[in-house]
Amino acid sequence: MKKIIGGAMAAFTLMSAPVSQARTNPLAAPYTEERGAVPFDKIQISDYEEAIRKAMDEQNQAIRTIVMQRTTPTFENTIVPLERSGMQLNHAILALSNLEHACGDKELQEVMSKVMPLITEHSTAIMLNEALWQRIKTVYELRDKDTSLSSEDRRLIEETYNDFAENGANLEGEARERFAKLSAELSDLQVKFSQNLTNDMANPERRMWLTADQLAGLPETAIAAARQDAAAALKADGKEDDGSLYLFTVFMPSYSPFMKYADDRSLREKMYRLYNTRNFGGEFDNTQILKDIANIRLEMAQLFGYSNYADYTLGRRMAKNQTNVRAMLDELADAYRQPLEQELAEITEFARKSQGPDFTLEAWDYSYWADKLKNEKYAFNDEDMRPYFELDNTIKGVFGLATSLYGYKFKENKNVPVYHPDVKAYDVIDRNGDLLGLLYTDFYYRPGKAPGAWMTEFVGESIDDEGKRTLPIISIVMNFSTPTGNEPALLTPYEVETFLHEFGHAIHGLSGQAKYESLGGTNVYRDFVELFSQFNENYLTQQKFLDSFARHYKTGKKMPKALVDKFIKSSQYGAAYSAMRQLNFGNLDMAYHTITSPMRASSDIAEFEVEAIAPVKIFDAPAGTLISPSFGHIFSGGYASGYYGYKWAEELDADAFAAFQETGNIYDPKTAAKFLKMLQSGNTVDPEVLYEEFRGRPATVDAMLKRDGIKK
Repeated sequence: MKKIIGGAMAAFTLMSAPVSQARTNPLAAPYTEERGAVPFDKIQISDYEEAIRKAMDEQNQAIRTIVMQRTTPTFENTIVPLERSGMQLNHAILALSNLEHACGDKELQEVMSKVMPLITEHSTAIMLNEALWQRIKTVYELRDKDTSLSSEDRRLIEETYNDFAENGANLEGEARERFAKLSAELSDLQVKFSQNLTNDMANPERRMWLTADQLAGLPETAIAAARQDAAAALKADGKEDDGSLYLFTVFMPSYSPFMKYADDRSLREKMYRLYNTRNFGGEFDNTQILKDIANIRLEMAQLFGYSNYADYTLGRRMAKNQTNVRAMLDELADAYRQPLEQELAEITEFARKSQGPDFTLEAWDYSYWADKLKNEKYAFNDEDMRPYFELDNTIKGVFGLATSLYGYKFKENKNVPVYHPDVKAYDVIDRNGDLLGLLYTDFYYRPGKAPGAWMTEFVGESIDDEGKRTLPIISIVMNFSTPTGNEPALLTPYEVETFLHEFGHAIHGLSGQAKYESLGGTNVYRDFVELFSQFNENYLTQQKFLDSFARHYKTGKKMPKALVDKFIKSSQYGAAYSAMRQLNFGNLDMAYHTITSPMRASSDIAEFEVEAIAPVKIFDAPAGTLISPSFGHIFSGGYASGYYGYKWAEELDADAFAAFQETGNIYDPKTAAKFLKMLQSGNTVDPEVLYEEFRGRPATVDAMLKRDGIKK
């Protein structure tokens, strides 16, 4: 879900107060900007560490006040003040981490590296505070006797108790000390892994400089973007630009069209290897770091008596245990294996018509030949849709989905400070006309910006004792191609799908109606959270939705029905490959987090990968290429032993969308109201209970298999 060029000065304005005036750190107190927005225009680099240290001191004082009470521990005198004690610290950390990802500034990276050990030490000390733990245990054990508690209050007690228990509070003596040491080491390693990933993406060695005679097959949009990137890079390096060079990189807006359209097979192979050797050797190598991360997680799990890390973490997921995860991964592998083999055989046969009988389909060939076969079968090319997905219109269409379903409206607010000129801020207003929250959008690729797309928050939603709601402040970040020349930004169907996905997360964060911040918005189980993002993706193949915004950027005409029909008919094409690719990642994640003995320094990661993904292998891994060293989701992004959650949630999202389809109206108000209740509930209710209340039954895999054309 979460991840930029230039230094801090390019990212936001660093203010300097006059010497004669006492300056207040804008991060060290609740935000006072319009809408409670982050005061980006007032922040100095030094503010982050200062604010974080101050907030830690304030939280420590709040906790001392809690534990020094002589009264019997209760929900009101222990759990509530503990919950609220860390809000200011959380906001300062979110401001730093979000900008570090979105701006890629070296100074911010240095600050992040410096404060993360402090934050981890602080958090661990709280979790291992014996006096605090005893008060939490007392409240937990007496919760059923307190009739004044609401169901949300009970949920907070249980989640607080479980958080502490899982983070070492139940440990004693040397085990406690060891857990604290491991937590600090793990935090440091995760930051290093993430920063290596960001820095290697921007590594000049990950670029490919081409001339005009090497661009055969590429669409004009990709060529124009490559020329623009070349000009910018040459200027940054102080070199003369004669207009003859084109620059392609491993960032998706460049990499993806190159792999799909470039006719030169040797160049596709070169680009593939540039992408799939990231963080494997060299200055930004992650191979030893990932082993250390896996080993630390194993040791932490074993301190609690678990044989592996997956068993340690899965108890608080919908899946419950690794047996259920393995069963799902295996079931889907069995369902998609034969369709995948048929798909690859069909593509190979198609390619051999022009390449000869000895042609063997390799990993760098798939996108290219699959696209050509799709064009022949359906007379459809993704590039045909791009002119209809001009970014401003697409924003209206994606925002309009939330209007059609939930009555939300979006109004740009130019009074709110932003962290980069590319960023826009929107007031989000609910169907009653009330302000729901603030949404930042950051769409364009910038050299140095972290790869991928993500949603995150700067401030989470909560409600105080007087019923006043703290507005959530949410951001969605993409890496779309920037406009070229006089042409606007035009998106591919995949990029629109990505936008819909992250927007789903944003709506989840904005819709929260929880009293307590830690239970609100997207703070739900990892294998439940993707339901709300992936649900939105279903609308991309719906004519009614496309008709609402898809207009040709020159003529203003609607996307022709014939083109929409081709797109819809071709939407199942490649479903088996896409599913099996996700299963590759899921299996690899589980492999690292079900080890029962430490990985040796000499362990061969390539061999480990081959064995881990053997049941779902698509292609033999080319020598020297690896997934693991750049697998940020599981080693630095919060998805450890949880990557399966994308497929788990896909089962939910297909089943949920089927509920709308069964009414004959993809915007059915009654179904949308029930879906909105899930969005609003956050983690105040168990996700299984929430979903069964929405659907009237547990989810089944049938809708997903039908959507993918696997089951009739």
